[in-house]
Amino acid sequence: MKHYWIWAILLCAFSVQMKGQDPRESHYYYEMLNPQHAVKPLVEGYADQRVEETMNRGLVAAQAADGKGVYLSWRLLKIDSPNALFHVYRSVNGKTKKLTGKALATTTDFTDKTPAAGQADYWVECIEGKKKTASEKITVEAAKLQAPNYRSIALRNGVTAGKVAVGDLNGDGTYDYIIRHPHTNVDPGVKSPNDGTTYKIEAYLSDGTYLWTKDLGLGIEPGVWYSPFMVYDFDGDGKAEVALKTAGDDYLKNKEGRIYGGSEYLSVLDGMTGEEVARVDWPERNDRYGNLVRQNRNQIGMAYLDGKTPCILAARGTYKLMVVDAWQFHDGELKQLWHWDSDEENPVLRSQGAHNMVCGDVDGDGRDEILLGACMLDDNGTLLWSSGLGHPDKAYLTDIDPQRPGMEIFLALEPPKDNGYGVCVLDAKTGERVWGIGHKTFHVGDGMVADIDPTSPGLECFASEDKKGGSTDKYLLSADGKKLTTDNDEVPPCRNWIWWDAGHIRQMFFGDDNRWGAESMSNGRSQSIGYWKGEKIAEGIMGDIIMIADVLGDWREEVITALPGELRIYHTNIPAKDRKVTLMQDAIYRSYVLERSQGYPQAPVPSYYIGE
Repeated sequence: MKHYWIWAILLCAFSVQMKGQDPRESHYYYEMLNPQHAVKPLVEGYADQRVEETMNRGLVAAQAADGKGVYLSWRLLKIDSPNALFHVYRSVNGKTKKLTGKALATTTDFTDKTPAAGQADYWVECIEGKKKTASEKITVEAAKLQAPNYRSIALRNGVTAGKVAVGDLNGDGTYDYIIRHPHTNVDPGVKSPNDGTTYKIEAYLSDGTYLWTKDLGLGIEPGVWYSPFMVYDFDGDGKAEVALKTAGDDYLKNKEGRIYGGSEYLSVLDGMTGEEVARVDWPERNDRYGNLVRQNRNQIGMAYLDGKTPCILAARGTYKLMVVDAWQFHDGELKQLWHWDSDEENPVLRSQGAHNMVCGDVDGDGRDEILLGACMLDDNGTLLWSSGLGHPDKAYLTDIDPQRPGMEIFLALEPPKDNGYGVCVLDAKTGERVWGIGHKTFHVGDGMVADIDPTSPGLECFASEDKKGGSTDKYLLSADGKKLTTDNDEVPPCRNWIWWDAGHIRQMFFGDDNRWGAESMSNGRSQSIGYWKGEKIAEGIMGDIIMIADVLGDWREEVITALPGELRIYHTNIPAKDRKVTLMQDAIYRSYVLERSQGYPQAPVPSYYIGE
C-alpha cells in the first residue's frame, strides 16, 4: 500500500508537469508505472559481421534526354572511398574505347553522345588510388532505346502483379523480382468473395527468367493483411530467401467465408526454387486482439537486432493486442530470439500499431529498433517508448528537421484527437512530442514527408482526413510544425513521391488529366512526373504503381508498375548534379522498400535528410 501511494503522488506531480496533457499518452507514463520492467538479454545472432546485400554497379542505359546518344548511370557503393573516380568504356566488335577523358568525380552518370551503330558493350571502372575495379558489362543497341526508358519483365499467363518485392535471388549483385498475384485484394473489413481465388507468389530473375510459383492455397485469404511476404538474404549466403505467412489445409471458415482457425506458419522459401526450407508457428489467434477482423492483421519485418544478423519479425495485431516474434534463419533452421506481447508490458501499448513495421537504429547503439506505429520496440524485445497516441495510418521515420539532433517520426493518426496531436512529430529516440497540429482531428487516413517547397527549411509534412471520419480537411506543415496553407486545394496527395530529377526536391505523379496523385493507370492512361506547383519532367508512365525504390543506376529512384502480363521498371535519363551512395544501402530506406511488398503503400525515406 505504501508503494501505491508513492507512485500515485509521483503520477499526480507528473500530471501537473505535463500541463494538462494526459500522462497515459506519454512514454514517461510507461516508465513511471514500470520502473523495473522486464529486462531481456541482448540478441546475439549467428553473424560475426554485418550481413550486407552484395550489390554490383547496377549499370543501366537509357535514351539520352535529347534523343541523341546513350545515357548511362550506375551505383556509388558504401565500400567506395569518398575520392573514388570513374571511367566509362565501350567495346564494339572487340575494340575497346575509353569514353571519359578525365575521370568522373562529381556524379555517377555519363552520356555517350556519339554511340556506335549496332550493339555495343559498356562498363565502368572505379579508381581508388592504385586500385581499379571494373563493373559488370551491359549490351546496348542505341537505336532500340525508347522514351520513356524502362526495363520490362514478361509475366507468365498474362497475370497482373498486385505486390512486388526485390531481392538478389541468384547472388549476381542485381535485384530480381518476386510478385504476388492476382492483383485483386480483400481488406479484413470487407466481405470475402469466397470464390476460390488463391494468392500465388512468383519469382523472376532480373533478365526476365521465370523461376517458380507457389500457390498459398485456400488457407490464406486473398487480402492485404492475410498474406505478408518479404524477400532478403536472411542466412548470409549471398542469395535472398522469401519469408512469408503460410497456412495448412486444416483451415476453418465461418458462414461469411472468413477463416477463423487452423494452422498458420512463418515459412522460409529457397529464393531460387520456391521450396520451403523452414517452418515455425505464426503468432496464434486469440480474443485479446479483438474481433476476427482485428485478429487477422499480420506483418513481417526484418531488423538487425544485434547489428549484424538480419532477423525475421513475425507480427500480429494493430488495434488492441500486438505480438511480435523474432527469429534468425541459419543452417536451414529458424531459431526464436524473443517473444513480445504488448499486454505483458502495459495496456498503454494497446492500439498503437500501424500498417507498416519499419526498423532502424534510433538510439545509436548499433542495433535496430522496431517502429510499430505510435510505439517503438527496443532490439531485445522490450518497449523503448510508447506515445499512447493510438493507431497511425501512416508513420514516417527519418530526419525531418535537420536543425534537431537525430531522427523524427511523423504520425498521421486515425483515432479522433481533441489534444491537437492527430497530426504530429515525435522524437525517434525518446518518443517525446516535438509538435502537434494544435486542433481537433477526426480520422487522418494518409500522410507523407518530403521536401517539396525549397523556401521552407526541412521536410514538409502533409496529411489528409478520411471523409468517413466526418472531415475532408488536408494539412500542409513545415518541419517545425508551422501551417503552410489552409487551402485544401494547395495540399498535394500523400502517395507516390519520387526522386527523379537532378535536385533534392522530391517529385510527384500526375494523371494524364493533370489530376494529382493518380495511382491506377492499367486502363491505358499514362502518368507524368513533375513538381508540386511546378513543371512536368517525365511523361508516359504506364501501369499501376506498385513500388518506388532505388533499384538501378545512381541514387535516384525507379518506379515499378504492373500491367497485364508485364512488370515495367522505369528509370530516369536526366543528367545528375551530384552523387550519393545508393539509397538501398541505407538501413531505414531498405526497410521501407522491404515493407512495400505487404500492407498499404508508403514512399520510402532514408535515415538522413535529403532536401534543399
